[in-house]
Amino acid sequence: MSLLANGAVPGEPVKTDKNSRRGNWGNQIEFILTSVGYAVGLGNVWRFPYLCYRNGGGAFMFPYFIMLVFCGIPLFFLELSFGQFASQGCLGVWRISPMFKGVGYGMMVVSTYIGIYYNVVICIAFYYFFSSMTNLLPWTYCNNPWNTPTCNGVVTPRGINNTLANVTRSLVTGAAEVAVEVVNKTKRTSPSEEYWKHYVLQISDDIGNFGEVRLPILGCLAVSWVVVFLCLIRGVKSSGKVVYFTATFPYVVLTILFIRGITLEGAVTGIKYYLTPQWHKILDAKVWGDAASQIFYSLGCAWGGLITMASYNKFHNNCYRDSIIISITNCATSVYAGFVIFSILGFMAHHLNVDVSEVADHGPGLAFVAYPEALTLLPISPLWSLLFFFMLILLGLGTQFCLLETLVTAIVDEIGTDWIVRNKTVVTGGVAIVGFLLGVPLTTQAGIYWLLLMDNYAASFSLVIISCIMCICIMYVYGHKKYFKDVEMMLGFPPPIFFRVCWRFVSPIIISFILIFTVIQYKPITYNDYVYPGWSLAIGFLMAMSSVICIPIYALYKIAKSEGTTFLERLKNSCKPDVKWGPALSEHRIGLYATPGSEGEVEVRPLKEELKEKEKEDEKRDEISLTIQGSNGSTAHNTTPSA
Repeated sequence: MSLLANGAVPGEPVKTDKNSRRGNWGNQIEFILTSVGYAVGLGNVWRFPYLCYRNGGGAFMFPYFIMLVFCGIPLFFLELSFGQFASQGCLGVWRISPMFKGVGYGMMVVSTYIGIYYNVVICIAFYYFFSSMTNLLPWTYCNNPWNTPTCNGVVTPRGINNTLANVTRSLVTGAAEVAVEVVNKTKRTSPSEEYWKHYVLQISDDIGNFGEVRLPILGCLAVSWVVVFLCLIRGVKSSGKVVYFTATFPYVVLTILFIRGITLEGAVTGIKYYLTPQWHKILDAKVWGDAASQIFYSLGCAWGGLITMASYNKFHNNCYRDSIIISITNCATSVYAGFVIFSILGFMAHHLNVDVSEVADHGPGLAFVAYPEALTLLPISPLWSLLFFFMLILLGLGTQFCLLETLVTAIVDEIGTDWIVRNKTVVTGGVAIVGFLLGVPLTTQAGIYWLLLMDNYAASFSLVIISCIMCICIMYVYGHKKYFKDVEMMLGFPPPIFFRVCWRFVSPIIISFILIFTVIQYKPITYNDYVYPGWSLAIGFLMAMSSVICIPIYALYKIAKSEGTTFLERLKNSCKPDVKWGPALSEHRIGLYATPGSEGEVEVRPLKEELKEKEKEDEKRDEISLTIQGSNGSTAHNTTPSA
């Protein structure tokens, strides 16, 4: 028996395990790095350390890792296996039960919202990065045109008290002493906070007062979208190469900042605030709720990104191993970032002779106010600022890549024509342009209000509902036994019993707990002292509901279009797996999936020479034990399953 150049036997399908139509990751490292970049984002740096400090320090780690084990890793594994088995994006995978395709549309809506405002945060990091290319950081002193009389810096210029220096601009020495006393009695406003509010944002007084577009931020937003587009110009083939840098270099920067931070005076005090256990808080339900929410949102569950990234894996990739590696890496990064943040904040608190709690912050307040101010105290402060904001840019881009790829993949898979597959770059460019245009309102003087509104409502309880329905659909509508067999066919072993129990019972219960906790703990959003008006909160709820409402609307549509004379018949038929559900490649469609109904979707390799031989030897057909599936879609009979 002769062999072809690639080692295959003539007359047998070539087992490449590659999807040449959609494409695959160049290697498994690319997938792991991309997924790490997706899961490890800005929240790991600006949210987790603050949550840990606020919820009992080291005691918070206990519920955090409990939630990781029983909710985070199982959900991560479920989404990876789901996307990898079908080799489809967040829409195509719902061939498993077409009535629930609205869940996929909900994921797309969520990814759209997040993609719009996430890139605005990245563009502000770009702005600060460019502003740091100077000998003196512009938020160091209070002697700038945008500063107010209440500004009080932490750095003393040229040996003179900073507040005194500001006052003496316009007052004589005797009057200055009185003014300094008045300033010291009022609330301190840092130069970094005034730089953020009065110069970068030029923030308006109300969410409805848009003012003008901040052209420098708009320019940086354009830069952000161009960078994202160029990195995704060839889909996973190009982004898979970029992540070698974007997913790894943030750890280099974190390590540099960590080493610098722990050598500073007061750093130990800051780290103690971060880690000192307050065990009595473990009995507080809010601590457990915060731990579950942080795990859920940090890993990017229900955004559609995990399903999309896994869909480019080879069919037999060990996504079970990958899910554990990526989840643990994500959480370890959060803990590590806490040391970096609180060592610097401890140093600043020591310098100001105040409690660490007075300088601790989270969200944009930490990234663009508290931490930048602390950096001004360091020698060669522009260098540390450049490193910090470059790290934020890379952390943001890693997540943004996957958000954009999620939308593009869903569109391309759904339309599915040869033209759109060949011209995927055009789709990527189109989505990037639309994303840029939708982000323009966030670059106005009221932009920060809208950004925080989207952050708090667009991807909050809607994600929890989407994830819960996904678990119910796969485990109870499609059937847990069938799905366990699917995973076994793909990996070569069934899911461990721990994950089977979590998928069916534990994770849905925890998700329900997160939803209830979110509702109970709900408080109207505020930004510093600004209270959002009722009409803006209504818009926030509409954004949240816009993703969830996709689920019942599409379900009713699918039931109405399904065959059957009664509602129950239509409901039953709409829940049945589509004939195209299953592995994408013909070589993997064995057993239950080796049906004629799947022929139109699978990838085949016609062998014309063998077909001609079969025509010549038609009279000997009964003696042939192996026939090949030809380009005309004739049924294949294979005595030895090829998996």
